[in-house]
Formats: sequence, C-alpha cells, structure tokens
Amino acid sequence: MRFLTAGESHGPELTAIIEGLPAGMPLSIDKINQELKRRQTGYGRGGRMLIEQDQVRITSGVRHGKTLGSPVTLVVANKDWKNWTTVMSVEEVDEKDESLRRVARPRPGHADLVGGMKYQHRDLRNVLERSSARETTMRVAIGAVAKQLLVGLGISLGSHVREIGGIQSQASIDSMDAETIFLQAEQSEVRCLDSEAESRMKEIIDQAKKAGDTVGGTVEVIVDHVPAGLGSYVQWDQKLDGKIAQAMMSINAFKGVEFGVGFQAASLSGSQVMDEILWSEETGYTRKTNHLGGFEGGMTNGMPIIVRGVMKPIPTLYKPLMSVDIDTKEAFKASVERSDSCAVPAACMIAEMVVATEIAKAVLEMFESNSYERLVDEVKRYRLSIQTY
Repeated sequence: MRFLTAGESHGPELTAIIEGLPAGMPLSIDKINQELKRRQTGYGRGGRMLIEQDQVRITSGVRHGKTLGSPVTLVVANKDWKNWTTVMSVEEVDEKDESLRRVARPRPGHADLVGGMKYQHRDLRNVLERSSARETTMRVAIGAVAKQLLVGLGISLGSHVREIGGIQSQASIDSMDAETIFLQAEQSEVRCLDSEAESRMKEIIDQAKKAGDTVGGTVEVIVDHVPAGLGSYVQWDQKLDGKIAQAMMSINAFKGVEFGVGFQAASLSGSQVMDEILWSEETGYTRKTNHLGGFEGGMTNGMPIIVRGVMKPIPTLYKPLMSVDIDTKEAFKASVERSDSCAVPAACMIAEMVVATEIAKAVLEMFESNSYERLVDEVKRYRLSIQTY
C-alpha cells in the first residue's frame, strides 16, 4: 500500500490516491467524514475551521461500498477557494494581480525562507501554501481508510493528549484499552483524560491567544490487538517502529517521538526497562510489562503499541517575531497568516491516523492482500499459529 497527497491550502481542493488496498473491503464515506470532523475540532483552533466543513468525495476505486483493488482517489474541496481564485489561479494573471497576497517576509519556524531559497520562489506563498498543515486533511482521510481496514482485523486505536503548555495529564492508561481511551478522549475539548489538567490546559491556551502567542504539547497513540511480527529486523528500513517514527515526525510541527518509556530509558537500568516474557495456554506469549511500547527488534511483540509525539508551538504568531524582508533585506516583523493558538488536540488525532496508516501498510505487506476476505482469514490463521508456537 502506498499513497500520495496533493493540493494547496487555498487551492480548489485536496487530493489523495491510495494504491494497494485489497478488493472487497467495506469502505464507509461517513466514517471518513467523521474522522475529518474530529480533525477540525479541539480547543484553540482558529477561524479556518469555521470556514471549512471537510467532506470527502471518492472518485475511483470503490463501487457499491466496497473497494475494487484499483487505486482509490479521495478529494476534499476547499470552501475558502472562492475567496482565492485570482491569488491561486492556475492560469496566468495580470501583472498587478501577481502581487496579491504576496509574502516576502518569512515567518520564523516555517518553511517559508528555506523553501524560497531552495526553489527560487520570490513569492513565499508558493511555499507556505503546500507546507501548510492543511495537507494533514488528506492524511486523516487516508488514515480513516486504513483504520477501517484494521478494525475489520480486530485492531483498535485510541489517542489522547498528555501535555499542553507544560500542563501534564496525570491520567493512567495502564488498565484502559484503546477503545476506552478513544471514547473518553472524545468527551474532552483538548482530548485529555484528566479533567483537572484539561481546565488548566484551556487556561494556558486562552492566555497564549490573548498574548498573540501559541503553545505546544505531547500526544499519545495506543494500538491494541496488533499481531506479533509486523515489521522486520532483517533490514534497517523494514523496522516498523522506525516507519511509525518517520510518519509521526512528518506531521507539521512535530519535533520528537518515543515508544513506551522512551527517553526515560536513558536514566533506567536494563532490568527496569526490559519486559519479562510470560506464556499461558489461553493467551500464548505476553509480557509482564510494556516498557518498550509494543516493539522488540523493530517488530511488534503482541503488546499494545504506545507511541508519543512532541508538537512544538505553532510558529505563526499574531504577535509576530522579527524577520528579514527578502526584497529589501531590512528587518521587519514577519507576515501573519490565519492560524491556531493551539493545535495539539487536532494533532493528537492526526497522529492516530498516521499510525493507523503505517500499521495497515505493514499488515498488507506481510499478508496476501489482493482480497479482503482472504486477508481476514490469513490474519486469523496467523494469530492462531503464533499463539501455539
């Protein structure tokens, strides 16, 4: 399974093409739209979310509610396009129109300046339109497709916010499954399982908004009932935790990823980090603990996958930092584009979707996947075989 996304933030539409899905897989447009709606919610979001009401159209690869095995094309229209038809026109425009909404003052922390230098753009809008987090709309849509595939195989996902602006959730997930985490997080405006921390997080977000500033945080994704053996140790680029880490880092503003105890392992002894192996006739092999977050040797070990991502504060500030005008080389305050004061709750579910995508890719790589019915049977047989190993 592979995919491509295309489209600009203020262009007419966003597009994704997914290749490699099995034929005969039930695919619900409503469920994709539910995930797209989740992406647009969360305390701290900006005005763009009031404009866009993302709805997907499927223009290929699906017939009568099931995949055909051919490429699936997903399209989401940008409603704000009507206000940008000249600025973002595909056709040539008058010289006076070329300067409309031109960006010459790069924003610190964005791709603006480096992208302009690399591609020799004199209007940095050519960079920011594609580097915008609006692109994650399609990765959520792709993840929603992947999630439907995984649910049919008995694999469930959940995500929640661990920290915003230095306020940490004290909720313990040790006795909670992914589905419970998902349902409880959906009841919170910041997708936090700790109600006291939620109130303080919202205060921090309000303070940042009032100051024209932004705040970041930490999100956590949990995946249950993943069969042991996804990924491989035989080559560096086949390790599934490495692929998930890369996918998480590709989310806009993410600056760090960890599994299980993660960076805390640096200060612990080996006996405190490794997970002792257990066996029973009912469950087969399990681990006494899950400090390694469901991975050993780049492969899933049958325990829940636990992965966290750190999101920096959004670099678009309503109280902008200093920058340099690319035309005059004079110091100026950076350009201001419409943005959020905090997008951590949205990033939380985006992380959930990119993890779902990588796990789906690993499943389809490991098992015969031309037919969804055969895929379901193969996964069932494999689960049985490793339980009795």
